[in-house]
Amino acid sequence: MTDPRASSREAAIASREDNASNRQQAIDRIFMRQALAYGARGLGTTATNPSVGAIVTRDTPDGPVVVARGHTQPGGRPHGEAHAFSRAGAASMGGTLYVTLEPCSHRSVRGGIPCVEHTILSGVKRVVSAMSDPNPFIAGLGHALLRTAGIEVTVGVLEDEARQAHRGYLTRITQGRPMVTFKIARTADGYAGGAGGVPLAVSSPVAGGWVHLQRAHHDVIMLGIGSVLADDPQLTVRLPGMADRSPIRVILDTHLRLPLTSKLVRTAREVPVWVIAAETAPIEPEQALVAAGVEVMRVSRDNDGHLDLAEALTLLGTRGINRVFSEGGPRIGEKLALAGLADEIIVSTAPKTLGQPGIVAVRPGLAGLLADPDLYALVETGLIGQDRFEHFTRRG
Repeated sequence: MTDPRASSREAAIASREDNASNRQQAIDRIFMRQALAYGARGLGTTATNPSVGAIVTRDTPDGPVVVARGHTQPGGRPHGEAHAFSRAGAASMGGTLYVTLEPCSHRSVRGGIPCVEHTILSGVKRVVSAMSDPNPFIAGLGHALLRTAGIEVTVGVLEDEARQAHRGYLTRITQGRPMVTFKIARTADGYAGGAGGVPLAVSSPVAGGWVHLQRAHHDVIMLGIGSVLADDPQLTVRLPGMADRSPIRVILDTHLRLPLTSKLVRTAREVPVWVIAAETAPIEPEQALVAAGVEVMRVSRDNDGHLDLAEALTLLGTRGINRVFSEGGPRIGEKLALAGLADEIIVSTAPKTLGQPGIVAVRPGLAGLLADPDLYALVETGLIGQDRFEHFTRRG
């Protein structure tokens, strides 16, 4: 006959274990959110590497405390884990590492020490990793090596959030191209420009500042030559203290029509300008652009005679670009979406109207895709200044 007191004790122990497990899971989520937020600081500065966030904690009688934070540094090194451990020093001994991506396990051509070795040498007793590396050749190896060294490893905490944070890197590794964010601003009656391509100042100053912040969080700003000829933009980050965060400026220019007198060319030696042209574009303008400091690359044309966007993005992927911010205009945005190449779409709507026919911001093809919840999910809406924005993400 079963002793009821024994059953009661077992139930109490199981309850305490469940409570302890739930408490640890809650703690893990708290620190992983901090790691994700810290990793976001490096977005747009770490290509070819992802911007990884890392938090080192240690236990105290009052609970775990943070002893160091780190994220991947500009240029891609040191990695987030190494950055955190260099700050923690001996305080990491016996602690826990929270990291947004599996620690790297291989030595690079530059001879850097893998993050797995940094982690083992740090003396931490536990690693909490949001996700495995997407590279099929090394996925799981870092976690396995840590376990072999006697370190407890937990994988999958806030994995969905981590996959979104590292979407650029994941897309490049698994698809060979960078993630693309397409942004378009429109008037309340739906226009991005006036009739005949007349430029409009659509966004409010606050929304314009937000756009500059988005530029800073991407490796590349991509624009079509039509918008360049109409607006003569600088495509830099003009926020106080963030001038050095201006990304590479990529211009899609089938026939190499970019003027030597444009602001882009005049500043090409200060902030890089890459022009992607058709293979059949004339050589003379290329020579002139190169002499002015512009890099020219060439890709095939599609069936419509325009640049093959998939090939252009693959080319950027070979250069280690993870994140592209496309301000390319309505036609390019629609083509990217129809080709399955627009991963994030941001539509900003100002309260002002044009009051007459103009250039439609969201063309019919793109509008149809955004209206299909199986293709694009509306993940965020809100106000930036007076402008309403909608943020869509492509499923799959």
